[in-house]
Amino acid sequence: MAPEILRRNLVVSGINLAALKGREVQVGEAILRFTVICAPCSRMEEALGQGGYSAVRGHGGWCAEVLRPGRVKLGDAVQPVD
Repeated sequence: MAPEILRRNLVVSGINLAALKGREVQVGEAILRFTVICAPCSRMEEALGQGGYSAVRGHGGWCAEVLRPGRVKLGDAVQPVD
């Protein structure tokens, strides 16, 4: 499924984001801090059909605070700063 259907701004793989909660992380030129689990929005029913909201609960990724804006491009690594 395309990330934009699930309303994600950034999609990563191969890393345990929960282990990075509260830490500063560099992605491309940007510095982020993962804050809380991202709950799905009510639009999931529209995008995925009946039960869509429940289907993606717990699989929505993380919200992040932007500490330093910067360019992020396909293939950039997600790396802890500290």
